[in-house]
Amino acid sequence: MDSLVSTRWLAEALGAPDLLVLDASTHLPTAGRDALGEFAAGHIPGARFLDLKTLTNPDDPVPAAPPTRAQFDARMQALGVTGRERIVLYDDSAMRTAARAWVLLRMFGVDAAVLDGGLQKWRAEGRPLETGLAEAQPGTLCSAGGYGELRTKAEMRANIDSKAEQVVDARDGPRFRGEEPDIRPNMPTGHIPGSRNLPFGEVLEEDGTFKDAAGIRAAFEASGIDLGRPVVTTCGSGVTASVLLFALHLIGKDAALYDGSWSDWGADPEMPVATGPAA
Repeated sequence: MDSLVSTRWLAEALGAPDLLVLDASTHLPTAGRDALGEFAAGHIPGARFLDLKTLTNPDDPVPAAPPTRAQFDARMQALGVTGRERIVLYDDSAMRTAARAWVLLRMFGVDAAVLDGGLQKWRAEGRPLETGLAEAQPGTLCSAGGYGELRTKAEMRANIDSKAEQVVDARDGPRFRGEEPDIRPNMPTGHIPGSRNLPFGEVLEEDGTFKDAAGIRAAFEASGIDLGRPVVTTCGSGVTASVLLFALHLIGKDAALYDGSWSDWGADPEMPVATGPAA
């Protein structure tokens, strides 16, 4: 199974005994949306609600840090995951949160695909929906291995001087440039010095599907990123940075993630902050 699957592919695969569809929708508090309530009101037939916010480690000081392996396995088991399924992730979120779920599953060695265009495209095509909440039989997943690199705040601070890795920020331009306040109270606005800005929507088409390889490459290159050099993605809390990370994966480019992102960096008054366009 490819990392990105179409709505047509999923429609034809529905009902296969080894297929597991997970709704990875989550929303910013300011959106005023209830992801679980919306799932109950209408979801892809047979899907289960991932509840992306459960895939965090509440004991980690970094905001929304990834779970421990034990926490991850416990949540996957509660969803009925055995490790033998073909997993497809989708969302109905403005932040394209299925990409975040893909990053987390991949970190723990669980292969999954993202539904191109998500529930928005599925619904627009008039495909069937199911209502209600279904309980899953407990799964037996014991994850092992994993892929992907995370960067810490200390590593990002050192990188300002070394410039060993290019940093690309997925937030919108006004917040990156410091022209608008951050969405988090009492948080400075601006960006990590030396980083480039590529709002995550630039790697997507108008219908929410990912651009083709040429379009993705063009978007990164237009932001000043040399795809022949190492890249780290960042954003506000590691969610939309995951969209850029997934887009890079689609063109065969491995990149790292600064998972704490601006929630981690901006909260530390010792960290330098730049404003204005990228240097």
